Amino acid sequence: MEQALELSQELARARVDELRQELEKHNYSYYVLDDPVIPDDQYDQMMLELEQLEKKYPELASPHSPTQRVGGKPREGFSTIRHLTPMLSLSNAFSEGDLRDFDRRVRQVLLPGETLEYVVEMKIDGLAVSLYYQDGMLTRGATRGDGEVGEDISENLKTIRSVPLRLQRIVPELEVRGEAFMPKTSFSRLNEAREEAGEPVFANPRNAAAGTLRQLDPRVTASRRLDLFVYGIGFNRGEMPAEHFSVLNLLSELGFKVNPQHRLFEDLDELIEYCQHWQTERFNLPYVIDGLVLKLNSLALQERLGATMKSPRWAIAYKFPPERAETRVKNIFVRVGRTGVLTPTAELEPVHLAGTTVSKATLHNEDNIRDKDIRIGDLVLVQKAGDIIPEIISSLPEKRTGREEIWSMPRECPACGSKVVRSEGEAAARCTGMACPERLWEELVHFASRNAMDIAGLGPAVTGQLLAAGLIADPADLYTLRAEDLMPLERLGAKSVRNLLAAIDASKDASLDRLIFALGIRHVGERAAKILAGHYGSLDRLMAATEEELINIPEIGPKIAASIVSFFENGQNKKVIDKLIAAGVNTVNEKAGQAGGNYLSGQVFVLTGTLENYSRQQAQALVERLGGKVTSSVSRNTNYVVAGENPGSKYEKALALGIKIMNEEEFKDMTERYL
Repeated sequence: MEQALELSQELARARVDELRQELEKHNYSYYVLDDPVIPDDQYDQMMLELEQLEKKYPELASPHSPTQRVGGKPREGFSTIRHLTPMLSLSNAFSEGDLRDFDRRVRQVLLPGETLEYVVEMKIDGLAVSLYYQDGMLTRGATRGDGEVGEDISENLKTIRSVPLRLQRIVPELEVRGEAFMPKTSFSRLNEAREEAGEPVFANPRNAAAGTLRQLDPRVTASRRLDLFVYGIGFNRGEMPAEHFSVLNLLSELGFKVNPQHRLFEDLDELIEYCQHWQTERFNLPYVIDGLVLKLNSLALQERLGATMKSPRWAIAYKFPPERAETRVKNIFVRVGRTGVLTPTAELEPVHLAGTTVSKATLHNEDNIRDKDIRIGDLVLVQKAGDIIPEIISSLPEKRTGREEIWSMPRECPACGSKVVRSEGEAAARCTGMACPERLWEELVHFASRNAMDIAGLGPAVTGQLLAAGLIADPADLYTLRAEDLMPLERLGAKSVRNLLAAIDASKDASLDRLIFALGIRHVGERAAKILAGHYGSLDRLMAATEEELINIPEIGPKIAASIVSFFENGQNKKVIDKLIAAGVNTVNEKAGQAGGNYLSGQVFVLTGTLENYSRQQAQALVERLGGKVTSSVSRNTNYVVAGENPGSKYEKALALGIKIMNEEEFKDMTERYL
């Protein structure tokens, strides 16, 4: 791969084109055909090579490159796009009678000898979008909006791997309609992560998909793993088939992902039977559908029927009724997640719902229980959110007997007895104990991870064995392990044991910022850990810090400050830290005495404009802590001008004098190197 980066520009261009074609071919095989051809690591190597070539030869960069799928920098907002043809909404049918009425209306316009065919497709519960291609290349994409004009979400749509950036063959101009959606697995994973973080969960995959596609930061969209099925053509400046079924085949040939469940029917009774079949079978699909869509197969007949102001007369959506059930709340218990979030869960009398037996339903938080007035012993109405996650819609107070019990969040963690806290403005209550057994496995995996204490060989499986054997009860216990403790464990031979113990011992010398990050203090990531280590120089000084002190450190806001103070006030956490110190773990910054020293000695800075992540006072304090000086006016003695939004005359003067001007990101990069 390194050799590839030394190519001439001409050879580099050829290699870039080759890599792009290969990667798009494998994207199509993996995400559209669900038939991968090469292993993931080989794909990753090709992608890495392409990224490096595009970085080395920026003139070869292209918005249609597979590297653009990962998501670029956040945008300030969405502009609008006018659809080439309107995106109309569908009329709804809710019963067999509604479908027969629709069929009757359509037959009234048939000419003598004409036959009628319908194409039935899954009605994906997502967000309708348009994709625009010019000469076979994706140029932009938009939401449905009001049907005439939608929001430009091109960069977000590019992150969806099943969306082709270039078509299998060149089409002069093409507008394609599709439904972006969140698969059930992605939805469950996203909501679990949000609940663990104490954030509001999405009500269903449709809301999650819509919120994801309207993220201003495409990197967030890319991380949530959306998918997309196309279902029609809005405009085609090329040869068009005569039937809708053939349109779907054409879209598939061009490289789009078309839902495989579409069927062609001549007999209305068979069509209705197919709809009724999917009303129960839909729960077995890996995505959510809320009905089926019926379309006339003949495009000529579609044109003859036309449309109202809102809906086509040649198509209709058959909507499934929501499946709900009544059951009783037997008890409410609390789960403790890996971040310490206490999640109340209802234990239900088992009830069959959406294809499975439901006996539990998450209640999310105390506010949700209070707002819905759910009590132990209540009869409640239950459904599956997005046909996936059991949820209680409402209690049925009119059916109470008077023996029901009002529930409240415990003040102490049921797993470890630590204090339960609820921060102002948050819905989540949290256990503050670092060694809480319910969250210990995740905490230990994090503690040993590469960016924390970097204990090679201590992965999730080995951690699970250590806990199951009762060998450790908190991270500090890792440093008391002996060879005779580890030898009986599965898949740990003598060499593995020696290597693991050596890695544990070596981790004692990890830098202070790694230790701070490893402790798992809420809101304290790698960046904040480096800042704290650089500012305080030792764990003892950090543990003694007040909220007021912490807030005055650049990039350490009130939320992080409160979390740090709360963490170190916890008696259980103090005991673990005492054990770490006794084991010989480093708690001092090796750069202590240098942090806040003379890295920027003799360098003169001027600040102008509004900075996003720093107040003027914070930026000045950061420069001065690193030995630099901040002045209020630009002169020939000025070394750097840091320019934020709307810089004033200082910016113009710096340009005139040829003084180095840096944006906020460059300023952050410079100062970060010395923390």
